[in-house]
Amino acid sequence: MNPEPFRLVPQFVPRIWGARSLAPLYPDQSNLAEPIGEAWLTSVDCRIATGPFAGKALGAAWKEMPAAWRGSLFAQAGNFPLLLKFLFPAEKLSIQVHPGDAYAARHEQAAGGRGKTEMWHVLSAEPDASVLIGLKPGVTPGQFRSALASEKVEDLFTKYSVQPGSTFFIPAGTPHTIGPGMVLCEVQEYSDITYRVYDYGRLDSAGKPRELHIEKALDVMKFSPAASSQPSPLRFPAPDPETDFLRSILVACRYFAIERLDTSHPTLLPGYGDQFSLCVFLSGSGHLEFPGGELPYRNGECWFIPASQEQAQEEFILLPAEKTAMLSVHVPDLPGLRAVLKEVGFSEEALSRAIFD
Repeated sequence: MNPEPFRLVPQFVPRIWGARSLAPLYPDQSNLAEPIGEAWLTSVDCRIATGPFAGKALGAAWKEMPAAWRGSLFAQAGNFPLLLKFLFPAEKLSIQVHPGDAYAARHEQAAGGRGKTEMWHVLSAEPDASVLIGLKPGVTPGQFRSALASEKVEDLFTKYSVQPGSTFFIPAGTPHTIGPGMVLCEVQEYSDITYRVYDYGRLDSAGKPRELHIEKALDVMKFSPAASSQPSPLRFPAPDPETDFLRSILVACRYFAIERLDTSHPTLLPGYGDQFSLCVFLSGSGHLEFPGGELPYRNGECWFIPASQEQAQEEFILLPAEKTAMLSVHVPDLPGLRAVLKEVGFSEEALSRAIFD
């Protein structure tokens, strides 16, 4: 079976804080009957739209596809490792925190037993849009409990203004929330475990307050400033300074590495040796060319790119019909990635601002 990229059909997930229109990313998702907060791009239940696995769910195809498509890290399929989403907050999300892998393995086996480290990349933002990530220096558990009781917990957080193109890294254990007036792409471990600590007094569809998880949240919460919440991207030199080509590594950790590519010219997809990747199109349209032909892409879509074998990655080519911005996501061999980037010429200081061990 020749390697062939395939497109995934998103799942739209209702959330109390979501939006009634997902345009322009999804123009057919407008005037919605209920607020949609998330588009899950790589749910194991997402259907595959193209290629030899068309009609199957991603989780089933992941186990059935040739091991060479998954790459050496996933020769034994196991569970699909990454959950990619778009978020559409029309209101504040709850203030929350996610456990790390060790805590989730001990306490959350029924929910999958996997922690949640994540990143956000901002597609669009209103002028006053902001996020809260991490606690200010010196905040104690006692102060946190008191602030919850007095409904002043936001005052304990570090606030970040957001603009289109902003990137944030949120390791497990970092308390956070997202404000309204933006659209984000989120990349995370495949986990949906959230410990909610404050929800602004909202009621669910049944008229009841949503469940809080304060004791578990305090068990896992880091009471120290989030020193690395806003990484500094590593920008590759353009092969031709006269083109509009931009390629940057936004952030990398042991769970995921994310690159952004902006171009209006035919371009080889970023290659990662023998590891599969996921392409999320933020804007633009065109075609993906592969050995068996080519397929059209547009903004809002997510594509699975099989692992390259015997340098075959150069056979996956982006052919933009209009300027395209995309994220390329993979599970890295982190020491190997560091070594490659050092060869390119990035200093250890620059690497430390974008790559987190």
